[in-house]
Amino acid sequence: MIDKSTIEAENAKHIDGLNIDFANLAEKLDRRGVSIAALVKRAQAFGVAVPSWGTGTGGTRFARFPGGGEPASIFDKLDDCGVIHALTDAAPSVSLHFPWDKTDPADLRAKAEEHGLTFDAVNSNTFQDQTDQVHSYKFGSLTHTEQATRAQAVEHNLECIDLGDQIGSKALTVWIGDGANFPGQTHMGRQFERYLSSMQEIYSGLPDDWQIFSEHKIYEPAFYSTVVQDWGTSLLTAQELGEKAKCLVDLGHHAPNVNIEMIVSRLIHAGKLGGFHFNDSKYGDDDLDSGTIDPYRLFLVWNELVDAEDTPGLDLSHMIDQSHNVTDPIESLMISCIEIQRAYIQAALVDREALAAYQADNDALMASATLRSAFRTDVDAILARARSLSGGAIDPIGTYRASGYRAKVSGARPDSSGVGGGIV
Repeated sequence: MIDKSTIEAENAKHIDGLNIDFANLAEKLDRRGVSIAALVKRAQAFGVAVPSWGTGTGGTRFARFPGGGEPASIFDKLDDCGVIHALTDAAPSVSLHFPWDKTDPADLRAKAEEHGLTFDAVNSNTFQDQTDQVHSYKFGSLTHTEQATRAQAVEHNLECIDLGDQIGSKALTVWIGDGANFPGQTHMGRQFERYLSSMQEIYSGLPDDWQIFSEHKIYEPAFYSTVVQDWGTSLLTAQELGEKAKCLVDLGHHAPNVNIEMIVSRLIHAGKLGGFHFNDSKYGDDDLDSGTIDPYRLFLVWNELVDAEDTPGLDLSHMIDQSHNVTDPIESLMISCIEIQRAYIQAALVDREALAAYQADNDALMASATLRSAFRTDVDAILARARSLSGGAIDPIGTYRASGYRAKVSGARPDSSGVGGGIV
C-alpha cells in the first residue's frame, strides 16, 4: 500500500495551488449559477470498478513485454487495486475474471476488505481453453455444435455465479468469442439459437438479486461473423432471457463511427442498460486508456447517463476494461479512473433547462454549444479537491511515483515471462 504520510507530504506541495485554482473555478461557476460544492460531493460519491486483469501488462496478438513487479496472483492484483483506490478515491471495487482469479472466496473477501474494496460484476472465460478442461472451445463454447461442450461452458458460468455470490458480487458478465471465420462455416440461425438456450440455462442459475450482462463485440476472434456482434443482438438476448438480463456496453466493441451515445439512450429506453466497460480506441478494440483518443465521445456517453440518472430502476455497473502494453498498468488505470470521473462531472455541468429549450426551438447551434460549454470546463480542481477531502492524492501519478511502489513490488515479486501474446 501507499503510506498515508507519503500522500500527505505530496499533497502539502500542491494544496496552495489547488486552493487558488478551486477558488477561481468556484467564482466562474457561481456566475453560471452552479454550486461547486455540489459537484465536489458528486465527485466524492463517484466510483468505477477496476479490472483485476488490467493490473498486469497486456500485449497484442504478436507479443507481450512485461514490466517489473507484475502481479503473480490475485492477491498481488488486489494490492495494486488498493493503491489505485487509495490515490484516486474513485476505484472502490474490482471486477474479477474466472478462472484467472479463482481462489478461496473467503481469502478474496479478506484481501479486499484489507484495502477497503468490494467486488463488482464477475466475468466468465470460455474464449480460452484451460489446462484441466475436457472439451475445446476452438469452434465455440455456448454455441458449439456439440452438446457436451456447451454444457461445459454453461457449467463454468454457473461456477462463476457461485464464486461471485460468495464474494458479494451481484452480476455476471458473459462475453463469448464464438462466431465464424469463413462464410458457410456455421448456420447463423441455429448457432444463435444454441446461444440463447445456453444463456437461458445460466440465467436459471442466477440468485434472485443478481443480473446477467450480455456483452457484444463486432469482431475478433471471429472475423466473418460474431454471434453477439452488436447491441441489437445483445438487446434481443436480454429481452428473451428476462428481467434480470441486461446489456453491457464496451466502448471499444463497435464499428468505427458508430454513435455509442445513441445506443446508450436506446438501451435506457428499453430498460436494458446494465453497465459499461470503459476504454478508448482508434482502430478497433484497442483497449486504450479511457479518454485518450476521443474524450468528447466519453463525455457524450456520460451526458446521456446524467440526463437519465433519475430513471427508475437504472442502477449501472461502471467498469474499466483495458490493456496496458507500454505503460505502468497502475498509472494507466489511475488516469482512466480520473478521466471517466472527469467526463461524469463535466456532464453534470450541462445546463439541461437551456439545452431542452434549444432542442425545442430546433436551435442546433446553441444546443451543441451548450454541450461544448460543459465539456470545455476545466474541472481538474473539483476532482483534486474531492480526492484530497477523501484522503486521496491531489496528484495521483506524482504521488505514486514518489512512493516508489513499483520498485518495491519489483523486488518482491517474481519476474514475469514475456513469451507469448494475448491482449489480456
